[in-house]
Amino acid sequence: MFNRILTVCTGNICRSPAAEFLLRQHIEKAGKRIEARSAGIGALVNHPAAEATCAMMNARGVDLSAHRASQLTRERLRWAELVLVMETHHRDAVLAMDPTARGKTFLLGHWTKTEIPDPYRRGEEAHAEALQLIEEALEPWVRKLV
Repeated sequence: MFNRILTVCTGNICRSPAAEFLLRQHIEKAGKRIEARSAGIGALVNHPAAEATCAMMNARGVDLSAHRASQLTRERLRWAELVLVMETHHRDAVLAMDPTARGKTFLLGHWTKTEIPDPYRRGEEAHAEALQLIEEALEPWVRKLV
C-alpha cells in the first residue's frame, strides 16, 4: 500500500484539495491510514480552497477550512509514493520537474479514463461536475489502496 499520496492540479484551491481530503476520508473509513497532501503547478500559495469547493465538500461532511494552497516542488514529488494528477498537462509538468516521478505519477482518472477539468471561475455547475468526476475517479483507487 502507498502511505504518502500527493494530488496535483493547477492552483491547489479546487480539485487537488478536494481529492486529497476525500481520498483520506475514504481510506480512513476503510480502517487504514495514509498521509495525503496536495499541491499546484501554479499554486495560489496560501489561498484557502475556493468557496464553491468548500461548500460542496461541507455538504459531504468534509471541512476544507484548514487548507492553504501549496506550490508543487521537487521535494514534494520525492516525498510522495504516488502522485495523482487531474489532467495530462499536470503529468507533463510533474515529469518536467522530476523525471524520476514517471513510474508513480498517474491521472486521478486513470481507471475511469477521464481527466478532471478545472472549475476555477466557472461557476457552481463546473465545481459540481469536477467534484463528481473526482469522486468517481477516486473509487477504483480506494479499492486498490485498501
